Amino acid sequence: MTPGLSMPNTAPAARQPAHAAWQAAGFALLAALAVLPWFSGPFALHLAIQVCLNVLIVGGLALIDRAGQLSFGHSAPVAVGAYASVLLGQWLGLDSLSALLAALALAAVLALALGWVILRLRGVYFVLVTFAFAELVRLLLLDFAGVTGGASGIAGIAPMAVAGFAFDTRERFYALALAVALLSVLLLARVYDRPLGRAMAAVAANPALAESVGLSVLRVQLVAYVLGSTMAALGGVLTVRYIGFVSPESFATAASVAFITMLVIGGRGSLFGPLAGAIVLTPLPELFRGAVQTQHLFYGAALIVILRFLPGGIASVPARLRNLRGRA
Repeated sequence: MTPGLSMPNTAPAARQPAHAAWQAAGFALLAALAVLPWFSGPFALHLAIQVCLNVLIVGGLALIDRAGQLSFGHSAPVAVGAYASVLLGQWLGLDSLSALLAALALAAVLALALGWVILRLRGVYFVLVTFAFAELVRLLLLDFAGVTGGASGIAGIAPMAVAGFAFDTRERFYALALAVALLSVLLLARVYDRPLGRAMAAVAANPALAESVGLSVLRVQLVAYVLGSTMAALGGVLTVRYIGFVSPESFATAASVAFITMLVIGGRGSLFGPLAGAIVLTPLPELFRGAVQTQHLFYGAALIVILRFLPGGIASVPARLRNLRGRA
């Protein structure tokens, strides 16, 4: 070998085809999982719809978390979207699509007003305030029974319809929910790859340093909070249009805990974290319907195991496997 020269390192190039193969296999698996419910009966379709809606809602929570704030009251914007779409449709005589848009606008305005105040808080103080706000929303829905139906809720909600086409079967609604879930993932990918996404990551990593280089921590976090809350509100709208019923008990603390658990187990900071968390945890309430306490025990045990052995969540498993193969 000529002195002073060294052979080029071909290891990264050699690993590229393997990495591409892993990606192709992953996308093929997701495509198969997306198509399978259409051929697996009503129960599988129901679970698949719930998974897609949770991907959307938890994606909104992931966006807020991306900017350095973790909301413990994510059920609040879901409830606002759900009830606003139904009540505005009844009061103003709006069709389901117009009611959806009005509900999202209302949720965004409320998130902007609330976020402008509470995003000045940090750490546990922000968590407690979001928890208190979610409980306040739930109690208001219970107390104003003349408007919201109280604990009895509102039944007979019409299915979603666009341009005269009604999503009134599980097959049709799954197509809608799947499209919305995919769009939410693409939106997160777009945001994360833009300067706004990098600003969110910088603010989350070191707010003081971000301020010193000209970033407004409050504005960045406010954008994330409004976008994340609007995504959650859309999830609420679609949920009530699918189920045909809405009640305040659907937005109790357990719902917010479930959303956070999905995010953490799926992978905080990962684009596919909400997807992985929703796929793994959404079926559990149905599988453990006869043993509610067992369900909560499993949630707790799964959360402990993930935090101990997979801090990056389920979405980090492919990267860890690639690292292990690279060391071998």
